[in-house]
Amino acid sequence: MNKSNVNLDTKLVGQIKGDFIVPAYQRGYRWKEEVKMLLDDINDIPEGAKYCLQPIVVKKLQDDKYELIDGQQRLTTLFLIWSYIRTFRPKLTQKYSIEYEIRKNSKGFLNNIDFDNLNKESNNIDEYFINEAAMTIKQWFDATLDADNAASLIADKLNNRVNVIWYEIDDSEDAISLFTRLNIGKIPLTNAELVKAIFLSKNNGIDERYQLEISTQWDNIEKELHDDKFWYFITNQKAEKYPTRIELLFDIMANKQKGDRERYRTFFEFVKKCKEEKYINNKIALWKEVIETFQRLKEWYNNSELYHKIGYLIAINQTSLQDLLKKSSGNGKEDFKKSLNDDIAKSIDYDKEYLDLSYDNKSDYPNIEKLLLLFNVESVFQNGDQSMRFPFDKHKNQDGGWSLEHIHAQQSEGLDKNEQWNEWLDLHVQSLKNINAKMNESLICEIEGRDKKKLTENQFNELFDKVIAALNLESNIEYIHTLANMALLSKNNNSALNNSTFDVKRDKILEMDKNGEYIPICTRRVFLKYYTPSGENQLHFWGQADREAYLQAMDEMLRPYLSIINKQI
Repeated sequence: MNKSNVNLDTKLVGQIKGDFIVPAYQRGYRWKEEVKMLLDDINDIPEGAKYCLQPIVVKKLQDDKYELIDGQQRLTTLFLIWSYIRTFRPKLTQKYSIEYEIRKNSKGFLNNIDFDNLNKESNNIDEYFINEAAMTIKQWFDATLDADNAASLIADKLNNRVNVIWYEIDDSEDAISLFTRLNIGKIPLTNAELVKAIFLSKNNGIDERYQLEISTQWDNIEKELHDDKFWYFITNQKAEKYPTRIELLFDIMANKQKGDRERYRTFFEFVKKCKEEKYINNKIALWKEVIETFQRLKEWYNNSELYHKIGYLIAINQTSLQDLLKKSSGNGKEDFKKSLNDDIAKSIDYDKEYLDLSYDNKSDYPNIEKLLLLFNVESVFQNGDQSMRFPFDKHKNQDGGWSLEHIHAQQSEGLDKNEQWNEWLDLHVQSLKNINAKMNESLICEIEGRDKKKLTENQFNELFDKVIAALNLESNIEYIHTLANMALLSKNNNSALNNSTFDVKRDKILEMDKNGEYIPICTRRVFLKYYTPSGENQLHFWGQADREAYLQAMDEMLRPYLSIINKQI
């Protein structure tokens, strides 16, 4: 069993007491800019809020005496801040001391810091940095409007609102090995490790046989969350941000919000939960909530309808898993599905008609993208094959992300280099030959006979216009930036492809598909002329019949949601 030999708690800074030894295997005190940052963070704590610093990792040597394994920079800085506050409030006591094992009289030096005489020569590099930190603290308070009042406010926050995570290991743990992992390896304690310690540490009130069961379930959940198909269904977060993926589950249960600056918010919330009446003597009940939350997510994942609806809403950041879990627990299955349909409909309920959306209008861009993503997701779901699923993992991990692509392009915008001009012309010669080589013979000869090295921008633009005219049997200008000419495609395509006509782009996309590259289902269908009635199908251009069929297919596929908001495409 992966059991943690630790005592874990949170302590207010004002409650820290004892004698702390900084062992010889650690470097000395080196904080500079971090000193001001810590004071700013403490000062900026909103009224009524609490603040949690990173862990203080210790090993008890004897009563009230500890080996300080991790956190010595923070603990020393807090010691100095408190020492300066005592110059205003002499009756306040310093409840802990710090001693650096390799520095003689370091404890006495810290205890006797003279904030009015900080320019004296230091005896060693540690004393130099400690003096610099003390000077930064004094300057910070001096810069306030009222240093005396500022000292009172900071003292109050340290005593009542600023916590540290107290992580105390026992004699069986190797302190040097732990220090190496936390510092040399730059791998800090994670929320997942700290939450795990709540359930699997000694003296936590959970019987050992239950701890074994928890440990096994923990490993099983972690294994299942390492399936990227499952992971990217429930989150847009890159897996690399979660070395221990179960931490996402804890973030959800702790209602951690995007952009929360509190690094250990999740652990802190679990500590608070453990102090609630229903959990204080029954941490197994809290673990059962973890299991129930995971099982609910797994249930959604295994249900094709819920998978596609929830997966879409998560992908566009329309809602959070926390909100969805609340809705599902408070409603029956059918009511929950109805709420999902309402949320999806709301996501495409725009202030303008769909046919008025334009690629040229940057504010319309995300609306077109959401509409096309939903079209793709629903096309997979409504296919009728329960084994087919929209690949949210591939969608979210596409290098460079996604862009709106013109199904048929008519502009040379973005083509500004000689190599791009030549590549575009070479790609389109074959299109001219495919349509009517004899009719386009002179233009083909003109393109193939050009001097590639001396090709100018004006010469390219003339050839570009001639090619566009030859490949268009009707005017396409009016629809070029509308929904009828848009599809989702990876941003990694080069600019020559992005500005290609339909015929060239189709060949390139089919080649990408053959090579195993991910092409969204509706984009692939567009270039296979899937939506166009066979009697009106022509291979080499994207015409009016194609556009009408494309929009009609989109309207039919999204009808379950369009009907909710009384709209049509």
